[in-house]
Amino acid sequence: MQALATSACLGSGLVFPQSATRPDPATDMPAQAQAWRAMNRVGYGPSATLVQAIQTARSPRDWALEQVDAAFNASQQTPRIASELADFNAPLPRIFDGFQHERELRAKAKAQKAEESNDANKRMDFSEPRDPQHFSRMLVQQAAAWRLSSCSQPELENPLLARMTEFWFNHLNVFIGKGAVRPFTGHYVVNVARRHALGKFEDLLLASARHPAMLLYLDQAQSVADGTQGPQGKARGLNENYARELMELHTLGVDGGYSQKDVRELARVLTGWTVSRDEVPGFRFAQRLHDHGEKHVLGQGFPISTTRSGVLEGEDAIRLLARHPSTAKRISLRLAQFFIADQPSAELVQRISHTFTATKGDLRAVMRAVLESPEFWQADNRLFKTPMDYACSALAATQGVAQEQIGAEPYRRNVVLTLGFLTNAGQPLHGWQTPDGYKVDAATWLVPEALTRRADFALALARKTPDIDFLTPYLSATTRDAVAKESPALRAGLMLASPDFMYK
Repeated sequence: MQALATSACLGSGLVFPQSATRPDPATDMPAQAQAWRAMNRVGYGPSATLVQAIQTARSPRDWALEQVDAAFNASQQTPRIASELADFNAPLPRIFDGFQHERELRAKAKAQKAEESNDANKRMDFSEPRDPQHFSRMLVQQAAAWRLSSCSQPELENPLLARMTEFWFNHLNVFIGKGAVRPFTGHYVVNVARRHALGKFEDLLLASARHPAMLLYLDQAQSVADGTQGPQGKARGLNENYARELMELHTLGVDGGYSQKDVRELARVLTGWTVSRDEVPGFRFAQRLHDHGEKHVLGQGFPISTTRSGVLEGEDAIRLLARHPSTAKRISLRLAQFFIADQPSAELVQRISHTFTATKGDLRAVMRAVLESPEFWQADNRLFKTPMDYACSALAATQGVAQEQIGAEPYRRNVVLTLGFLTNAGQPLHGWQTPDGYKVDAATWLVPEALTRRADFALALARKTPDIDFLTPYLSATTRDAVAKESPALRAGLMLASPDFMYK
C-alpha cells in the first residue's frame, strides 16, 4: 500500500479526464480541467462546498472572476476567528502588555528552568488555561490554527482572500523565530496581508512599514540619525536593513535601478520610525531620532524637514517606491509566478504590469488582469503545489480544520499533523528566516523525498475520512483504477497522494 502511494506520487503527472462539455472557445482546457484550475489556484482545491459553488456558476472562469470582488469585500470585514483563537488578533496594546508580562515572568524564572522551546507544534491544547509565561507561543499556535482553518474552509474565508493573504505575507515576510516579532506575527497576517490584500499596493506597503512585526523584524525600530545619543551616552546611528529590503524585495527588485547610496538615503528618510504601544497602534514617529537633513532617493529630493514633515517624507518615499515602474514589473512577475506559471512570458508580465501602473497599484484590477489572461487557462501552464498548497488542499478535501471543532481531538490532531508536515517539508508556517519569502516553483519542491512525505501526510490525514468521492471526476483514469483496487479505508488517502493531486 505504501509503495502504491509513493509510486503514485512519482508518476507521470496530472492527466485530466475527458469532459463531455465542449472546451471554452477562449481556452484550450475542457470545462472539468478549468474547474480544477479555478479551485486550486483561486482557492486551495476542491472541497464539497467549493465543488458545488463551481457547478452552480455559469462557468469556472466566471466563478474565478467573481471571487476578485468577493475577496475584496471579505477583506474589509472582520475575519471569522473562533473565540478560542482570538488572542492573536487582539488590539496591539493588549499584545504589547502580554508580551511585556511574559518577558518579566521569564526573567524571574530564568534561574529555575530552561527557556521554553520555540517549537510551536508542541503541547497544542487550546482548552488549557492561558499561561502568561508562554504568551507568545500561544499566539503563534492560535495564528497557525486560524491560517489552516481559513485556507481549508471556504465557509469561513473567501478562498481567493486566503490565497492573497498567503501571497502578501510571503512577499512581505516576517519571521516568528526572532523573539520580539513572535507575538505580533498573527496580527500582522490579519491586519496587513489580509486587510490590504486587494486594495492599493501603496497602502499595503505603508501598513507593513508601520506594523511592529516589520519594524522589529528588519530592525527599523533601531534606526536613528547618525550621532544620536543612546543610553550611557553611546552614539547610535543608521540601520539600513529595512531600507535595503524595502527596495530589493518589497518593491523595485535587485535590478530595479537603485544604488547603495539610494539605500542609505532611504534609511535616513525613515529614521525615527519605531514601535509604540499606544500611538497609531504599534507605530510612532520619534522626532528626536530623525535625520532632518536633506536627502535624495531615486533622484527625488527630500528637503530639510520640519517637525511636521519628518514622518510625511517617509510616507512619500514609500509611495514613490510603490508607484515606480520597476515595482510594477516585480509585483506582476511574482503574481504571475504564483498564479500562472513558473516562468511566465515577458509579454504576460508586461500586460499585468501595465494594469498595475495604469491603476496606480489597484490590486483588484491587477488580479482581474491575472485571471482574465489567456495564459491562466492554458493547459500547459501547470504549477506544482508548494507544501502549503498541498497541506491546505488536503485539509480542504478532508473537510478542513473547522473552527467549530476547536478543543476536539480530531481538530488538535489535524493541526499538529499539518504543522509537523509543513516543518518537515521545508515550509514551516511563519517560519522562513530571511525576508525573501518562500520560493513557489516546482524546481524547489518537486523532489522524490518531498513526494514521499506528502504520501505519508495524505495517508495519515485521511485515515478517518470515510470518502472524498467529489474528487473522483477530477482524477485521471489511471488514478481512479489504482485507487479502486485498494480497500475503501485507504482510498481517500491514495487520492490525495496521487500525481493528479500534486498539481494546481
